[in-house]
Amino acid sequence: MTTAARRAPVPAVERPNGAPAHATLILAIICVSYFMVILDNSIVFTGLPRIRSDMGFSETGLSWITDAYVLVFGGLLLLGARAGDLFGHRRVFLCSLVAFSLASLLVGAAQTQWWLIGARALQGVGAAVLAPSALSLLTRSFAEGRARDRAMAAYSAVAGLGAALGLVVGGLVADLVSWRAGFFLNVPVGLVLLVPAARLLPETERRRVRFDLAGALLATLGSTALVLGIVDAADLGWTAPGTLVPLVAGAGMLGAFVRVERRAAQPIVPLRLFASRARSGAYLTRMLYMGAMMGFFFFTAQFVQSVYHWTPLQAGLAFLPMTLVNFVFAVQVPRLLEKAGRPVVLLTGVVLTAAGMAWLSRLGLHTPYLTGVALPMVLIGAGQGLALAPLTSSGVDGIAPADAGAGSGLVNTVHQIGSALSLSILTAVAAAVSTGHTAADIAARSGTALTGSAVLLALAVLSVLILIVPARGTRDERSL
Repeated sequence: MTTAARRAPVPAVERPNGAPAHATLILAIICVSYFMVILDNSIVFTGLPRIRSDMGFSETGLSWITDAYVLVFGGLLLLGARAGDLFGHRRVFLCSLVAFSLASLLVGAAQTQWWLIGARALQGVGAAVLAPSALSLLTRSFAEGRARDRAMAAYSAVAGLGAALGLVVGGLVADLVSWRAGFFLNVPVGLVLLVPAARLLPETERRRVRFDLAGALLATLGSTALVLGIVDAADLGWTAPGTLVPLVAGAGMLGAFVRVERRAAQPIVPLRLFASRARSGAYLTRMLYMGAMMGFFFFTAQFVQSVYHWTPLQAGLAFLPMTLVNFVFAVQVPRLLEKAGRPVVLLTGVVLTAAGMAWLSRLGLHTPYLTGVALPMVLIGAGQGLALAPLTSSGVDGIAPADAGAGSGLVNTVHQIGSALSLSILTAVAAAVSTGHTAADIAARSGTALTGSAVLLALAVLSVLILIVPARGTRDERSL
C-alpha cells in the first residue's frame, strides 16, 4: 500500500542551540505520553495478587497480563513506526493517544480473564504506535548534540521513573480504591494532552512508504509463539508437544522474518540499521537489560506482598529507594556524558545494575527489607538512571532521516520483545522451583527468577564491553 506525499511538513522553528521553539512544552508532551506507556508496563505489578484472587488466574496465566501488553506492543512497534512515516508522526501520535486512552478504559472495566488480557493487548496496539511516534518527534525536534542529549536524558529518565512510579501508583490505587483505578487515570490524562499536542508538535513529511505487513505479522506471531512455548513449558515440560510446537513455529517465523526483510523493497526493519557495531550492541544490550528489569519488577512486587505481607501501597512504596536514586542520577547524565563520554557512562550504569541485582537475588524467606531489598535497589536505581539515556541515544544516533521511524521503532521493539521473552523464561524457570502460593514458595521462586535477571545483566555488561566500548572513536561512531 503506497501513498504520495501531499502536504509539506510543518518544520519546528529551531534555536541556535539545536532546540526548537517551545522546546520545554514539546518535550513535556512527548515525555508525559511516553510516561503513560511505560507506567502501564508496571502499574499492574503491585495489583497482581489482587487480580489473581479476583479473577482466579494461575501463576503462569498471571504473566499473560503483562505479556499480552508487551508482546503486541513490541510486535507491532515497527509497523507503528512506519505508520508515522506514511501519515505524518504528529497525526499518528494524536490518533494513537486516543486509542491508548480508550483501551485503558477497557482494561479498567474488565470483568473476565479473556476481557482483561484482550484489553491489555489492545493497549499494546495503541502503545505500539504512540511510543515510536513520540521518539521520532523528539529526534526530529532536537538536533544531534547537546540539545538532543538533554532531551534524551529527560525521555530516558521518564522511562525509568515511569516503571518505578507505576509500582507506587498501582499500589496506592489498589490499596485505597481498586487495581482498576490506575488504568482509568490514563483517560483524562490522554484527553488533556491532545490540545497542546495538536498545536505545538511539528508535523513531519509524508513519504511514499509501503507497509511491510508480512514482516510485521511474522515478527509478532513469531515472538508470541516463542513466549507461548516458554510459558507452557512451566506446566507441560520442555519436551511436551505443546511446548515444542510453538517454539519451533516461533523460530521458523522469525527466520522467515529475516528473509522477508532482506528482500522487501521497503522493509519494516532495514537491515542497514545493524551496520553500526555500536548501534547493534545497543539493541542487544537493551533487550537483555530491559528483560532483567521486567523480571525484577514482576517478582519483587509479589515478594514484598506475599513474604512481608505488605499491602499494595506498602509494596509500591518499597520501590522508592530505587525511584529516588534513579531520578538523582538520571538528571546528572547530560553533564556526565560531556565529561566521561557515552560508553563509560553506559558501562557504569549496567555494571551497577548487575551488582544490585546479584545482591537482591540472595533474598529468601527471612531476608530483612533494609539490607536485602532496599540497599540493592539503591544500586539498581543508580544503574538504571545512568544506563537508559546513553542506551537510547546509541540506538538512534546516526540513522538517516528516511529511517527515523524504523529506527525509533526498533529501539522500542527490542525493549518490549526482550521484556516479554525474558519474563516468560524467568517465569518458567521460577515455576520449576516452586508453583505454590505460600510465602516460602514465593520467596524461593523470586530468588531464582532474580538470579536469572542477574545473569541477563552480566550478559548485558559483556555486550557493552565487546560491541559498544571498542566502537568509540571509529569513523561511524564519532558521536559516541
